Amino acid sequence: MNVLRRALLTAGLLALAAPACAQRIETNAQQPVLAGEPLQLALADLQPGQRVSLKAERVVRSFSGPVRRFVAEARFEADAQGRVDLAQAAPLPGGSYEGADVRGLLWSMRAQDGEVKEPVFNRIQFQLSDAEGQPLAQAELRLTQALPDVQTRKPAGLPGALFAHRAGALKRPALILLGGSEGGAAITRDAPFWASQGYAVLALPYYSPRNWSPQGLLPPELPELPANFVDIPVERLEQARAWLAEQPEVDAARIGVQGTSKGAEFALIAGTRLPWIKGIAAIVPSDVVWEGWGEGVQAGKRSSFAWQGKPLDFVPYQDFEKEFAGAALGEPIVIRRPLDKGRAAATAQQIEKARIPVERIAAPVFLLGGDDDQVWDSGRMAQAIAARRAPVAGLKTVLLHHPAAGHYLGGTGTSPTTHYNEGPMKSGGTPAANARAQAEGHAALKAFWAEVMQ
Repeated sequence: MNVLRRALLTAGLLALAAPACAQRIETNAQQPVLAGEPLQLALADLQPGQRVSLKAERVVRSFSGPVRRFVAEARFEADAQGRVDLAQAAPLPGGSYEGADVRGLLWSMRAQDGEVKEPVFNRIQFQLSDAEGQPLAQAELRLTQALPDVQTRKPAGLPGALFAHRAGALKRPALILLGGSEGGAAITRDAPFWASQGYAVLALPYYSPRNWSPQGLLPPELPELPANFVDIPVERLEQARAWLAEQPEVDAARIGVQGTSKGAEFALIAGTRLPWIKGIAAIVPSDVVWEGWGEGVQAGKRSSFAWQGKPLDFVPYQDFEKEFAGAALGEPIVIRRPLDKGRAAATAQQIEKARIPVERIAAPVFLLGGDDDQVWDSGRMAQAIAARRAPVAGLKTVLLHHPAAGHYLGGTGTSPTTHYNEGPMKSGGTPAANARAQAEGHAALKAFWAEVMQ
């Protein structure tokens, strides 16, 4: 056998023996990934022009209560290099989402039937298949809510918890987080991320209602707090500030307040009265003080907030109880309706007296709202706040306004948004618009606090 023939035969045998390049799903090299931090997701070693399907799956506690499996799927066509970068490549028509979006498969997941009995949260599993459905590769992305060295402790004399990195030589800025009308300790879920960004974070509950369950009305989660949303004392933040100032890791000259929904209303009111606040972030905010509510509270008579024992002027609701009564007949609950009706029925003088004088807030203010918010009109109210501050020289205001987004905009865009309007209570917004508002808002909020807290 001549040398050339032998060489050709050997090369052919080697080609037959060598496996083809294995297709790959590329995700962040360092895992787990802190939720809200940049994601990488790409497909590699495909044939140019090859069409493939990528499926994502995770378990999530749905808004209706049970833990369920959520799934999304999209088809892609590889580029000339045999790659698909999900941050740049739009999926082919017919998948779970449209348009290039590295988070697309995460927020577009839809709940599957059946409850997951032994869930593993924050683990996203990917399965890559060819056009005929044959599996090609699999991968996993793990998310986390906090870096490993974030610690927590209970404040003396205050509800909630402080989250921070292990104490070091340098004092760090602090954030006080205020939740919405869900009340209880729910706001503590948001604290670990901000502590992972280098802040000392006080998650501060201020209201804890009794909640309905299949077993009936449950006792308050935090019985030491008001069970009715009536005359919540704004000066409670003074107590929080005093405690923070005593903590070794806190720089008391740099304390910001971040509130969501009713917590945003609280934060903005506080900003007009407490000059020590370094910055305010108001997620889905209100530009006025609203009526208070609760068991045994007469409609139209009480305010949500008070200052030094004096109730603040407020805009009353109209047909608030009627809105909830319709749920027994299978009708959706849209809390925005009694608020819009109440505002429309109020006199100009009533509205002006209840208006939060945001032009008096010297600190920078961050605003995020959506026009399709079905809890209250946060899009219009955020714009009104920004407009009030605009003529005053020296006031920094950051406004993010999303016309198609709803009320739940405090996330990171990395969790399913498809279940937000499940059940009778409606929050508004499309899944895509809500996820986009979350992702953009979260990135802008990180930049806002980084600048303000210098």
